[in-house]
Amino acid sequence: MNRTLTLATVALIGLAVALAFTITLHSSDQGSARPSVGAPETDVSPVASGEVAAQQPSELITSDPAQLPDTLPASLEGTNVPSGWARIDANGALIPTPELRELFEYYLAALGEETLEQLVARIQNALANLPEPARSEAGKILGAYLDYKLALGEIEGSMSDAATMDPDAMARQLADIRALRRQWLDAETAEAFFALEEAVDQFQVAQMRIRADDSLTDQERQVQLLKAEESLPAPIRESRQQTRKFSEYQQVRQQLADDPQALQAWREDAFGAEAAERLAQVEAEQQDWERRWRAYQQDKAELEGLAGPEKEAAVERLRAQYFEGPERHRAQALDSLQ
Repeated sequence: MNRTLTLATVALIGLAVALAFTITLHSSDQGSARPSVGAPETDVSPVASGEVAAQQPSELITSDPAQLPDTLPASLEGTNVPSGWARIDANGALIPTPELRELFEYYLAALGEETLEQLVARIQNALANLPEPARSEAGKILGAYLDYKLALGEIEGSMSDAATMDPDAMARQLADIRALRRQWLDAETAEAFFALEEAVDQFQVAQMRIRADDSLTDQERQVQLLKAEESLPAPIRESRQQTRKFSEYQQVRQQLADDPQALQAWREDAFGAEAAERLAQVEAEQQDWERRWRAYQQDKAELEGLAGPEKEAAVERLRAQYFEGPERHRAQALDSLQ
């Protein structure tokens, strides 16, 4: 994560650029192309489309909805629409949440497979399940969010490469993005949409400053990094701590491979008794699988003298001897990769 923007911020900038390109080059009835999703190229030049002046994307909220195809964009087929976004207070007013932004991004990720107008129409169809005034409020937030993404795309070209920035330059760039969000979105919505991401951004800047401080010893630097981590929201902080624990566990597992009791004691101390028991069980099952897989492979090698249906039947009998249920399908899949 050193000297980089968060993945969410980088992805947001990238989608903003695509959005800016779309708004500039398509009219209300002409789609845009996004090569990254493998969509066929479409001529969206102003001459080809008979385009009029470019519009702010928020204007799509109040225009006639686009006609939608009967099927979802291919990238959304088989996926689940984000939930938990339809929150309202006692007066029926919308409560902005991170999940609402997830709903927007879920559909906007298909930009290029469908036009922006169509994707906005899909979002509006979802928002139609809200009662008033929450429905109208959600529509206004969607319009402001789209305008923000367009504005972000327009300034992206002037932003420095994150890999070449020092901590002060990184902090200034992130501050500019933060201010832009609050220029287009009200404070409550901006906080709901971006608080987690912005906390990670600040942590990354703090990391950069600490790692660049030559006055610190290695031990002091490690202490400062752990202290900076305390500023992260609890879910991210806990996830990082668990990741470190499992990384350390992989080393301890090798060191204590010949002492199962000591390894189990380490598991319980690091993860708690219940989690340690589950982890031990999973590892035991994996070790048993690996043992049977090796034996199966050895026995299968002895069937090389057979061919055609005779060999296939022999291999199937061998799988049934070593594996049951879903394991047999797993073994068959692994065989097909060999």
